[in-house]
Amino acid sequence: MHLALTILGFALVLPTLPLLLELLVLTLAAVFPPRKYPQAAASDFRLAVLIPAHNEEKLISACLSSIGGSAPIFVVAHNCTDSTAVLATAAGATVLELNDDGVNGKGAALHHGFTHALAAGAQAVLVIDADSIISRNLIDTVTAAFAASAAAVQTRYVAANPSASAGTRLQALAMRGVNVVRPRGRARLGLSCGIFGNGFALSADTLVRVPYLAHSIVEDLEYHFALVRAGIRVDFLDDATVFGQLPDSNTAASTQRARWEGGRTMLRRRLSFSILSEVLRGGLRMLDPLLDLLSLPLATCVVFLLLATLTPARIYAGFGLEIIALYILIAALFGGDPLLDLAALLQAPFYLAFKIANLGRTRRAARGDAAWVRTERNNDPGDRQ
Repeated sequence: MHLALTILGFALVLPTLPLLLELLVLTLAAVFPPRKYPQAAASDFRLAVLIPAHNEEKLISACLSSIGGSAPIFVVAHNCTDSTAVLATAAGATVLELNDDGVNGKGAALHHGFTHALAAGAQAVLVIDADSIISRNLIDTVTAAFAASAAAVQTRYVAANPSASAGTRLQALAMRGVNVVRPRGRARLGLSCGIFGNGFALSADTLVRVPYLAHSIVEDLEYHFALVRAGIRVDFLDDATVFGQLPDSNTAASTQRARWEGGRTMLRRRLSFSILSEVLRGGLRMLDPLLDLLSLPLATCVVFLLLATLTPARIYAGFGLEIIALYILIAALFGGDPLLDLAALLQAPFYLAFKIANLGRTRRAARGDAAWVRTERNNDPGDRQ
């Protein structure tokens, strides 16, 4: 019986190791003051904004209004059947209509937009999702970073509507951990912070060197691997923020979560061994992306560790749970309402039930032929802070 429990404990804790290593190192690094990106005169720098949009008539106007006239804007109306293109044109954006079979998802829209923006003379291109609004300093901060020779940058990407429900409050806390705590820790350690599909920008030289040809349903993660492999670091701009919509319905949330987790599972199957081979051959720059790729979702890791407390691996499990608790605490402290964020953890059991119910969707999204599925939008664009 003891041997069986020992084997079970080992089987439960081994998959948690990549995430716990990441969280321990990055959380401790994130608590130190972030490195400031050097500022440079940017009056002549040509930054363009690219907005990929698929039937975004509900929120595209608010997005364009938050950007204003501070940079030329290209909206890729990708297989739109609503008034997205009309509204974008009325707001002064250059609309690029793209109608295809949709197989290549958002990646195809981004590649189309990057091509046109560079042809128009852009020296760097900033990607903003159509359901988002940006902080007032974002354009100037991104422009200054590129004027100071950045190759790629990622701004803070947080929830625009954390108070929509108890569920969105918990999602917003999780989002802050992934999109603020971890990249801030990576930046402090001199690592590439990653790109999150929204609020990231690439220089023209970077796009020429590494064309945006990622077409999986998690194309941002896939493209970041290509950047790191090419020796290009993504810098984290902690002072500028893009606020994106969290879905406030269970149906929309399940679609989004299945796409994220299923897409990561698909890439894990496809790329893990090749990236591990690179690391073993001395390509240590790929070690952090490998750990990130192998990391379980946080909720899954918690379940495994809780079960492991019933086995001889209980000491490891307890230490792992303490690491996660520290990570969550830091994520809450980096927000504006830490007490409300921590209180949202009372929703965690319901979230675990939601994830279990969503396993079928996640498995389907993990198939190699899975199509990109749009998340249903809310009507309220949220508040810029």
